[in-house]
Amino acid sequence: MTIAALTATAFVTMEEDDMVGKAKQFLGFVLPGVIRPIRVLWNEMMGFVFLCLGVIPIPSALRAWQDFQSGSDGPFRLLLTCFFSAIMLYYGVTSFLKAKRISRS
Repeated sequence: MTIAALTATAFVTMEEDDMVGKAKQFLGFVLPGVIRPIRVLWNEMMGFVFLCLGVIPIPSALRAWQDFQSGSDGPFRLLLTCFFSAIMLYYGVTSFLKAKRISRS
């Protein structure tokens, strides 16, 4: 190889390395600003889903309570429905709180 060819190869390699460094610097600057809103949105959507899953069994819990009061049904269905609803509501509320915490950091 000639000296001109070696110089041209080194110049191209240096430009590619510089471009890779600039791309890494750009992504390091832009990605945190893009990922945070996506994480907040994800937690808010999951919070909504869990709140819906916690609210849906409330009519069933009321029917189970009426059946329990009339003596036609035992407490198992009422306790199971209330337990499920409480867990889903808890997950929904904590997911919204986590989204709020992420957005403030």
